[in-house]
Amino acid sequence: MPFPEERPRRLRRTAALRNLVRETHLRPEQMILPLFIDEQLSEPRPIDSLPGQFRYPSGGTGAILDAVAAARLGGVIFFGIPASKDPEGSGAWIEEGVVQKALRNARQAHPEMLLIADVCLCEYTSHGHCGVLDGEHVLNDETLELLARTAVSQARAGADLVAPSDMMDGRVGRIRRELDEQGLDQTGILAYSAKYASGFYGPFRDAAGSAPAFGDRRAYQMDPANAREAEREILLDEEEGADMVMVKPALAYLDVIAAAREVAGVPLAAYNVSGEYAMVKAAAAAGFGDERVLALEILTAIVRAGADIVLTYHALDAAGWLAAE
Repeated sequence: MPFPEERPRRLRRTAALRNLVRETHLRPEQMILPLFIDEQLSEPRPIDSLPGQFRYPSGGTGAILDAVAAARLGGVIFFGIPASKDPEGSGAWIEEGVVQKALRNARQAHPEMLLIADVCLCEYTSHGHCGVLDGEHVLNDETLELLARTAVSQARAGADLVAPSDMMDGRVGRIRRELDEQGLDQTGILAYSAKYASGFYGPFRDAAGSAPAFGDRRAYQMDPANAREAEREILLDEEEGADMVMVKPALAYLDVIAAAREVAGVPLAAYNVSGEYAMVKAAAAAGFGDERVLALEILTAIVRAGADIVLTYHALDAAGWLAAE
C-alpha cells in the first residue's frame, strides 16, 4: 500500500529492530586472514604497503595464530617469501620450504585451525611469473606438474586446503589426481577460479616480492571486462574437482560474485584484495572516512553479493568490531 499506510522506516527506528530484520549477516567464521611468511626473518616485520599487516618468520606465527583462534576466524592462508628463487620456483614444493615449515608449526600449535596454502610459483620464480617459461611465454601444461608437486608438499605439511591461484588451464584436475594418488584424498581444493588481471594487487606484490620481472599476467589471468567467462571457469573447476571456488578481486567484481553464486554448486569465496584494503587504510588516514564503517560496509557487500567466505586483511579488526556491536 502507498504512503502513509506503508512506512518502511518503522523497522529502522532502533538498533534492535535493525538487527532483527537484517538480511545479510557478517560473521568472523566466514573470514580468512592472509599471512605472509618470510624465510629470511627472525621476527615479524611491518609491511609499509599494507599498514597493520606483517611479514612473519616460519616459526614466529604463534601470536598471530593465537589471535586468529581467539577471534574465532575461519582460518588463515599462507603466502611464502623464500630466501632464494630460481626459474622453476623449486622453493614452492621442497619439504623444508617456507610455507611447509609454517604449516607444520601452525598445525602443532593449533591442531583444529583451518590452514590454507596458496599454490602458485610467482613468489618463488626468479622471473616472477606463475609458471615455467619458454622465452617470455608461460607454458601451461609443463607448469601443471610443478603445481601438483607443490600442492602435495603443502598437504603433507598440514594444509587442510590447497588454493591454486596461477590460472593455468587444467590445474585443478591435475592437483586433484596427484593428491588422490598420494593418499591425500581428504585435502580439499579452494580454486582461484575467476582471478582477474587486476590493478588492485599492487600492495600484495610488494609484500610478497612477486611482481613479474617483465610483461604482465594478462595472458593467463582474466580480462576485467569479462563476466560470462568467470562462470565458465567456475564450472570447469567444479568439474575438475574443486571443493570451493573463488572470485578475485571482490569489490570491483560484486556483479561477478552474484553471477557466480547463481551457477556455483560448491561454497563460494571472494578475496578482498590488498589494493582494496590499502584504499580504506589511506582514506581513513587522510580523514576521509571511518575505517570501521568503510571496511564493514565493504565486507557486508561482498557477502550480500553471494560470497560464503571472504579472504580479507581486515579479518581480525572486523571480528573485533563485530564483537563490540
